Amino acid sequence: MAESRILTYTDKKKLEEQLAQLNEEKKRVAEEIGTAKGFGDLSENAEYDAAKAHEAEVYGNIARIEAELRTATFVDDSDVDATTAALGTVVRVLDMEYDEEDEYTLVGFTEADPLKLFISNESPIGIALCDTDGKGTGAKVGDIVEANTPGGVVRLKVLSIRKR
Repeated sequence: MAESRILTYTDKKKLEEQLAQLNEEKKRVAEEIGTAKGFGDLSENAEYDAAKAHEAEVYGNIARIEAELRTATFVDDSDVDATTAALGTVVRVLDMEYDEEDEYTLVGFTEADPLKLFISNESPIGIALCDTDGKGTGAKVGDIVEANTPGGVVRLKVLSIRKR
């Protein structure tokens, strides 16, 4: 059974757009296979093998996105309470070790862009900010959270929270 994710409506829209693109790609793959069949003996037909591999990739991606849409819990990130860190909030934090401030925008996984500090609630820092007690309770202003990142534990003090 697929694990349920918490996603935003923006994530849902992006997944639906990807699914529409993949369904169009399905038609092109069928044409590729038909063309490749025309090249002769299928047991020694590299074009046919490549087309079938492409087909498997497209169908696999379709199945993954459909499962994601079917099992996800969607939240309206435009209507968040800015008293706790949650999807749809912007959280300004102080890195306790380096005495540096950062501002993270908490988003669903399809919007995540670490270079812009758009982080998923599934990332180490996102988990630390959005789920302080293992029950989904987000951090509040003044809280100090610990994120278990690949580079080690990062201690962050929440300075402010606002709507996105």
